[in-house]
Amino acid sequence: MSAAPPQAQRRLAWHALDAQAVARAVDGPADGLTEVRARERLALYGPNELAAAGPRPPWQVLARQFASPLILLLVVAAAVTAVQRHWIDVAAISLVVALNAAIGYWQERKAEKDVRALASLAVPTARVLRSGTASLLPSARLVPGDLVLLESGDKVPADLRLVEGNGLRVDESMLTGESEAVDKDAAAVGADASLGERRCMAYTGTLVVSGRARGVVVATGTATELGAISGLVSSVVDKTPLQILTATLERRIGWVVSLAAALVFAAGLLQGKGAAEMFRTAVALAVSAIPESLPVGLTIALSIGVSRMARHRAIVRSLPAVETLGSTDVIGSDKTGTLTVNRMTVERLWTPEGVWDATRPEDPGGPPRVARLALRAGALSNEALPDPTDPGGFLGDPVDAAMARIAVVSGAASPAERAAAPLHHVPYEPRLRLCRTVRDDGAGGRIAYAKGAPDAIAALCGAMEGPDGPLPLDPELIDAANEQFARDGLRVIATAHGVLRDGEPVDGPPAGGMVFLGLEAMADPPREGVAEAVAACRDAGIRVAMITGDQPATAAAIGRRLGIEPGDSPVTGAEMAALDDEALALRLRHTSIAARVSPEDKLRIVQVLQAEGHTVAVTGDGVNDAPALRAASIGVAMGRGGTDVAREAADVVLTDDDFVTIVEAVRQGRVTFSAIRKVTFFLLASAVASLLAVSVNVFTDHPLIFLPVQILWINLVTNGIQDIALAFEPEEGNQLERAPRPPTEGLLTGVLWWRTILTGAFMATAVLLMFGWAVEHHELPHARTLALTLFAVLHFFVAMTARSERLGFHQVPFFGNPWLLAAAAASLGLHAGVMNWTPIATAMGMTALSPGEWLVCLGLGSTVFVVVEIEKALRRRVPGAQGRWRNSHHRPTSGRTSGT
Repeated sequence: MSAAPPQAQRRLAWHALDAQAVARAVDGPADGLTEVRARERLALYGPNELAAAGPRPPWQVLARQFASPLILLLVVAAAVTAVQRHWIDVAAISLVVALNAAIGYWQERKAEKDVRALASLAVPTARVLRSGTASLLPSARLVPGDLVLLESGDKVPADLRLVEGNGLRVDESMLTGESEAVDKDAAAVGADASLGERRCMAYTGTLVVSGRARGVVVATGTATELGAISGLVSSVVDKTPLQILTATLERRIGWVVSLAAALVFAAGLLQGKGAAEMFRTAVALAVSAIPESLPVGLTIALSIGVSRMARHRAIVRSLPAVETLGSTDVIGSDKTGTLTVNRMTVERLWTPEGVWDATRPEDPGGPPRVARLALRAGALSNEALPDPTDPGGFLGDPVDAAMARIAVVSGAASPAERAAAPLHHVPYEPRLRLCRTVRDDGAGGRIAYAKGAPDAIAALCGAMEGPDGPLPLDPELIDAANEQFARDGLRVIATAHGVLRDGEPVDGPPAGGMVFLGLEAMADPPREGVAEAVAACRDAGIRVAMITGDQPATAAAIGRRLGIEPGDSPVTGAEMAALDDEALALRLRHTSIAARVSPEDKLRIVQVLQAEGHTVAVTGDGVNDAPALRAASIGVAMGRGGTDVAREAADVVLTDDDFVTIVEAVRQGRVTFSAIRKVTFFLLASAVASLLAVSVNVFTDHPLIFLPVQILWINLVTNGIQDIALAFEPEEGNQLERAPRPPTEGLLTGVLWWRTILTGAFMATAVLLMFGWAVEHHELPHARTLALTLFAVLHFFVAMTARSERLGFHQVPFFGNPWLLAAAAASLGLHAGVMNWTPIATAMGMTALSPGEWLVCLGLGSTVFVVVEIEKALRRRVPGAQGRWRNSHHRPTSGRTSGT
């Protein structure tokens, strides 16, 4: 009994070793492992499974809600206030903290998935040869050295080095992104062959579409190619631009507020005021200046964006992804299944009679005579089977399915004719590059049909079918048509037929030779509406790039059809290997197509673009897309046809698998970020006003302008209600006419920062003047109530003018956001109710106001609305003052996402 093979499970170049060398490396006998040796290896290497990460425990999700510096400051303030036994203040602070934590916790738990995708790709069973006997075993029990038997319809259960093969074709699109099945055999290839060129390998999770083979297991579980991709996905951890901006802003606000509170505390002590009084004043200042509703407001705005996107068939898995889509300036899209339908389709048919447009085969009249013969030959010489779940669809090799589909739809061949058993059939042979079928013609005769590579089929023929009968074969004419189709990125299959005379064997060619019929040109066609979506992205300042494992010529042809101009020739994975990051970045500036790339190449492209300062969205549907989906600023996966791995790695899942939906998602992302800006402006203007009012008040002879509980009340009844209502603000239009937001711009533009300071300073001045007058003419509780009420009214008018950054109030539909109107009215109503409810008013240090005093507050409060609207109007009159619009698209060149 030998020890476990030391070379097994290492990532060797198995494709470069011959079958004998592979057998020695894995110590695998020709008749398979014994059960004893298999159990030993299973204990050594573990089961053939990909471990799935479990969901985060609830306590971790809850703890994350308190990571914000602003919330931590409030928690500290609540703790110290509790020591001083100011229980009303403690209750108010605690309510704000609890509300924020509850909303964040609910949203994160909602986004968790209990089932992890990578584990779901495990193949349940496999046919294995052990001790010379074939048996069906759970795939989890496979070990290096096992001999696995494959046949049509199987999923490959582990990474296999093929040692025998008979017409084996494998669909590797989930790994390589290439839609066409790959021919496989046992011959070794070069050590530097790319994943898609390793013809002697079969990889975990791929699908056998035809043929049979025997392969030796060389890797299982996480050591497989699928496992390597899983490692790439799990190793990528990045923050979205919004998370970076918000975290930076919160840290800076925290530092500013802490410093201001410390300075006020120290200044009060120097003025001879008591430490207890000044500490309470510092707490009031901190509470007044901290926009504690900011995390809640952003969460609500993002949640609304999630709901809006869901209505447009885009499911968001993480809240910040809503905004990130809106700031994206590069979309790196997979080709197969994303830009294209992932189904080979015959598009054109060349015969000596002419070229037939095959895109509408069901049109009346159908194909011409020779075209019908060519289609018939293609349909009666393939192995595609009807799809029981899709009327009119076919299962099997994508090329066979395409040829069968068009022949049946056009009426060139009937389903019954295809279902009849052939007299003789030779499956596609990679060595011969063709397949042959002999069928009964229904009148006692026999007809041989053949399809395959154009030169291989032409070599069998002595004539070609013309409009009026056979013509002399013209190889140059056939080659010219073939080359034209190839330049257009089309896959070309030639067809021919010939009559077998009496006595001629069915396994040989007709004595009179075959007659060349035509060339069927096929491709994986673009999805409907994608070209228009690409154009819309271009108008929105978003560059669409194609990143695919397919051939460069095919990718370039599809790109041109979609409006993704390649510019320079497509960059390939082999070329990328010779380029450093700086050279690759330069190359990517001059081409929009990357072809023949591996998962590692896709990941590198995303990282290079991000290092250039771009906000990158990546779309995809296969396992090969998962690392790039996770690394990108925003990953967008296809929900219907995509793999679970891609969906799990992505931030957004499109339920209709339609690239067109991305355009609407971008629009909604921009609407969401616009709402975030409105909420942020509103809250920061309030914070600036509070900070200025309380700070200036400390350095006057007047008593404390607001008690901590009053500040918390006003924050709760104004900020805590109206900021949430602002998050419901609908789009202003023209969202897709704007260029993407520069990643360094921050949550607020320079214009909004100036407006925030102007608004906050004006509000603080108005409140201080009101308090200064009132404290000389009224009792202190009444003076505070007047100042507090004016502050509430000022918030009302600031919320009204915050509805648009650029447009005047008269340009925004008054009832466009009924939630805001209701929230503003409720805010003032609650404030009036509290000050007139004696028990609560007494506890909070407030008194009731007369109708005349209310009118004065309303009149003074409306002045801030007038000031901001005048500022907006002046800016609208200055050309270019409102930022970037159509044809002024931002193109960042350096720097990662940063700023506030």
